[in-house]
Amino acid sequence: MTTMKNPNTSSSKLALFSHIKYEHLVAGISGGVTSTLILHPLDLIKIRFAVNDGRTATVPRYDGLGSAFVTIVKKEGVKGLYRGVTPNVWGSGSAWGFYFLFYNAIKTWIQGGNARTPLGPGLHMLAAAEAGVLSLIMTNPIWVVKTRLCLQYSDEHLADNKRYKGMVDGLTKIYRTEGIRGLYRGFVPGMFGVSHGALQFMTYEEMKNRYNEYRNLPIDIKLTSLEYLSFAAISKLIAAGATYPYQVVRARLQDQHRSYRGAWHCVTDTWRHEGWRGFYKGLQPNLLRVVPATMITFLTYENVSHYMLRRGQQLKLSS
Repeated sequence: MTTMKNPNTSSSKLALFSHIKYEHLVAGISGGVTSTLILHPLDLIKIRFAVNDGRTATVPRYDGLGSAFVTIVKKEGVKGLYRGVTPNVWGSGSAWGFYFLFYNAIKTWIQGGNARTPLGPGLHMLAAAEAGVLSLIMTNPIWVVKTRLCLQYSDEHLADNKRYKGMVDGLTKIYRTEGIRGLYRGFVPGMFGVSHGALQFMTYEEMKNRYNEYRNLPIDIKLTSLEYLSFAAISKLIAAGATYPYQVVRARLQDQHRSYRGAWHCVTDTWRHEGWRGFYKGLQPNLLRVVPATMITFLTYENVSHYMLRRGQQLKLSS
């Protein structure tokens, strides 16, 4: 029996690629970099809270957010608040860039090229989940280095192969000592984190669409800055509250001070010694960071992408 290829398969793939627009990549990178530079200290503190299981002697303990700021500055200087900022800028910038690039390409492909076609919650989540998986594959090694740089303390003595001078040094040493597997530590819980992005984007898109439908306007019309900020904040709060535990598990798997046999071992060990509260360590600094970070990222992205797309259309018309 012979099988026949679907004649539409290759053209369908080409159609998907035709919807990839560099404007979304540039706008996403701009938003990610801007928010990271402003809010990195909160990210660092969130990671340190997340890995503090109360049993690792070399890990400093903080009484709260204010205590963490004061202790880090006192022991490590202001520079200590920005440990891991370089890979964080690279990671956040590239992650948001790729996410917006893939998400908009997949969404526009599903819409058949008509940006005014509403998708509904299910298809929004599907597009966001696919974009999240593709972005994670490309950026996980950067997140591993960022986490480990954030967990380098000034008063501890680490082996040379576990102390990193920067992003490139970190990537090189992890690859040499742990191989590809080391660069993809935390990938499994990171995959669960795809649900975070899917839930956030679905909520954000649905709120924008319903709001514009209520006003009898096209769903792709540009909104005001306050409207973008409000929708971004609400969507992030919902997603963060629902999916935060995976971030604790991922940070602990990437921590160089402890070794787990895998994600499930980390989950059971955390539950046994810390209960459900262990999965929400660092939630307060995380919310203080991710909510304004998302607001800055989305506002920057929306304005930059609208500007670049409009500029591109003007250049096409004038040529």
